[in-house]
Amino acid sequence: MGRGRQKAKATKQARDIKYYSPNTDYSALQRELTGPGSRATKHYADDPVEPDYSAYVDKYADDLEDDDDEVNSRRIG
Repeated sequence: MGRGRQKAKATKQARDIKYYSPNTDYSALQRELTGPGSRATKHYADDPVEPDYSAYVDKYADDLEDDDDEVNSRRIG
């Protein structure tokens, strides 16, 4: 007998959560995302540069295509 009251309360809570919109402090969000200016750029400057693997793509591309054919032609059972 209490199911209707329970469902109504759950529906009300879900509606309150769905339409809740707190005030957003955009300046605080920008400060959080940007952080200290010099520290962020220094961190990325020390990262090594990724080597160029484009020469290997053409060399090994045919091998990858052949492997796919073997999987599809395999019989199961």
